[in-house]
Amino acid sequence: MSAAAPRTLFAKIWDAHRVARTAGGADLIAIDRVFLHERTGAAALKSLAAAGRRVRDPARVFAVMDHIVDTRPGRGDQTLMPGGQGFISETREAALAAGITLFDVTDRDQGITHVISPELGIVLPGLTLVAPDSHTCTQGALGALAWGIGSSEAEHAMATGVLRLPRPATMRVTFTGQLAPGVTAKDMALALIAAHGAGGGSGHVVEFAGEAVRALDLEARMTLCNMATEFAAMTAIVAPDEQTYAYLAGRRYAPAAFDAPFWQTLHTDEGATFDREIVIDAAAIAPMVSWGTSPEQAVAIDAALPQGPTRAHEYIGLAAGQPLLGTPIDAVFIGSCTNSRLSDLRRAAALLGGRHIAPSIRKALVVPGSSAVKRAAEAEGLDKLFTAAGFEWRESGCSLCFYAGGEGFAPGSRTISSTNRNFEGRQGPGIRTHIASPETVVASALAGAIADPRSIAR
Repeated sequence: MSAAAPRTLFAKIWDAHRVARTAGGADLIAIDRVFLHERTGAAALKSLAAAGRRVRDPARVFAVMDHIVDTRPGRGDQTLMPGGQGFISETREAALAAGITLFDVTDRDQGITHVISPELGIVLPGLTLVAPDSHTCTQGALGALAWGIGSSEAEHAMATGVLRLPRPATMRVTFTGQLAPGVTAKDMALALIAAHGAGGGSGHVVEFAGEAVRALDLEARMTLCNMATEFAAMTAIVAPDEQTYAYLAGRRYAPAAFDAPFWQTLHTDEGATFDREIVIDAAAIAPMVSWGTSPEQAVAIDAALPQGPTRAHEYIGLAAGQPLLGTPIDAVFIGSCTNSRLSDLRRAAALLGGRHIAPSIRKALVVPGSSAVKRAAEAEGLDKLFTAAGFEWRESGCSLCFYAGGEGFAPGSRTISSTNRNFEGRQGPGIRTHIASPETVVASALAGAIADPRSIAR
């Protein structure tokens, strides 16, 4: 008998979940977990009920209030988004009627979908997980196949336990060497997208590999995988290892005894081939900052702006050849499913050193990614470090990652943000957003202008 051909990590998970191949050549893939949020969850659940169907396995479906909830202290169902309270109440009613697990507004486990799923052990190595959110790829950091879908697909997955998909192409992005001090997973992601374009991963499942990826902790790997959707990838994945197992140990929904023999097979076999390979020298990456209207328009923080699309320069108000360093900013935001975990907040707070944000900063927010992150940060006194420095300390949620919650910065403001998108109006009408790591956000808040975090003495 001949030995089995070497396979990629993606192929192992995909093939294990393939129920059937359709006449059109697509595959029916078994779905292990479905996550909903209040912006789309009620629509999927109500449509399912209206069709006379039920959730096939309620234990595999979860819902959370995260996208449009108010993050100001003392919040309830009220939101700044017109009609937002209806989204929340309807999702609550539909989730309870369907018998699925709901993490409600005031639940101690409430938080952003892609933060609470890992921290509760809902996502596990080798599983498939879908959610009506493009950043579901974040959860691939734990060795799962996780991707974003639409509300109708969520309805189908809940009713049938499967989804019909064409098999995607594969890509491996290998980061060789080691990151320099002050450089983060966010910078790795922006460097990749800047070099290969916002469409560079289109149609592919991206496996992140290499020495620099292995050196990242689990939360940093989540940041890296989170940005794969800005690369147009279907999803991203990192092979699980001992760090993954240690991270999951004791989490509520994680098994008491790990399936070690199975999990240890979740890696790309030696000799397996990818449809495309990219290799990046991690040591050559500097702190990155976006400048235009797409994450691909990003440069090293000490570089001058290249010539880009006219509209991008007009919107951001910066010309080719100008330096980013020293560009005045009006507001700062630390949060989102990209960079709002405890390790992000710890690294950001470590740069404060008793300093205060610049007087020119009109608004500075820190929004933890989950209620659990908020409690842990407060237990360490991080909230006091931020508030003493002039930041507002909020409840958890998506907040000013995007404008759907109804809260925005002052019209025309220039912001620097730890979020994942710098699209036009992403943080409010006319807001010009630069995306960067939490460390770069803090350094810029202190300076009142875009600043290099490596220049701050810790």
